[in-house]
Amino acid sequence: MQPDSSVKRVLIYRLGSLGDTTVALPCFHLIQRVFPAAERVLLTNFPVHAKAPAAAAVLGDSGLVQGYMRYSVGTRNPMELLKLAAEIRRFNPEVLVYLMPVRPLKAVRRDALFFRWAAGVKRIVGLPGLAELERRFDSETGKFEPEAFRLARTMRELGDAEPGTLANWNLGLTGAERAKARLALGELAGKPLVVCGPGTKMQAKDWGQENWRELLGQVAREYPGHGLALIGAGEDAEVSTFAAGAWPGTVANLCGKLSPRETAAVFEGARLFLGPDSGPMHLAAAAGVPCVIAFSARGLPGIWYPIGEKHQVIYHQTSCYGCNLETCVIEKRRCLTSITVDEMAHAAGRVLSAQS
Repeated sequence: MQPDSSVKRVLIYRLGSLGDTTVALPCFHLIQRVFPAAERVLLTNFPVHAKAPAAAAVLGDSGLVQGYMRYSVGTRNPMELLKLAAEIRRFNPEVLVYLMPVRPLKAVRRDALFFRWAAGVKRIVGLPGLAELERRFDSETGKFEPEAFRLARTMRELGDAEPGTLANWNLGLTGAERAKARLALGELAGKPLVVCGPGTKMQAKDWGQENWRELLGQVAREYPGHGLALIGAGEDAEVSTFAAGAWPGTVANLCGKLSPRETAAVFEGARLFLGPDSGPMHLAAAAGVPCVIAFSARGLPGIWYPIGEKHQVIYHQTSCYGCNLETCVIEKRRCLTSITVDEMAHAAGRVLSAQS
């Protein structure tokens, strides 16, 4: 589709966390290309007691969107819904882009009714049918279609989002964000760098701090001359400090010190990212950094893997895979605990050896 400069207002409906926003980057770029003159506003969920949504931490000043509109996830409060409908009517979008995760078809139809009849939106792009809601499976690879590619299928009316092209994952980082990353890295700036983000808020994704410590020790011994940066939220600082205890060289623990976009600037100089399935993993992949991931089998293989071909994802497909549990008690996270330090170390070695 050719750029349409006649459209002046576009509302994009996308909920989710840092990772959900990151995997939608190719679609955000496509929307910008097709509607270059439009004010693009993102309708999304805001954290409780926060003035900005999680999406803003990823999109920042990239220019992909110019503003945000709050959606209360799961609300059925008629007054809240009427208030949202009135806000959308005031914005008066000429196009609404429906960029949502997989939902039941009934929920999709309910959304369409709300936007068309309550909010007065005349044109909706990306409403999925059954084909776009299905999880495609590749029997040759044993993997399901990545979420970024499924989202791109829903956008076909606008054109090809090309999620397989790294340029379409560009975060548009600013000079100030890159400068903050260099300052935080200190003497590690410009040197060969391994980045590790061992923290996770989800018990079902936790590989264990002892495993991360042993892994980092092995990587340091086998590939000396690298610096180590630890990234994550402030609450990840303690587990990151423990994990770095076996690293003999220079370490920068940046947990809680950088925004997600500044963390993405740290990734631009990295040779390897080590971590669990997480938002930082997707940021690293968007920056073109090879990832070695201890991946929980709570999700189906492939859907949330980091984008690109250079990664090493260690995924043990146990009989209980696809459980989608946030806390695993009965099976005691055997999909993760069965991943050995040696497996991860060999995977890290394959990545680092390919760069030498």
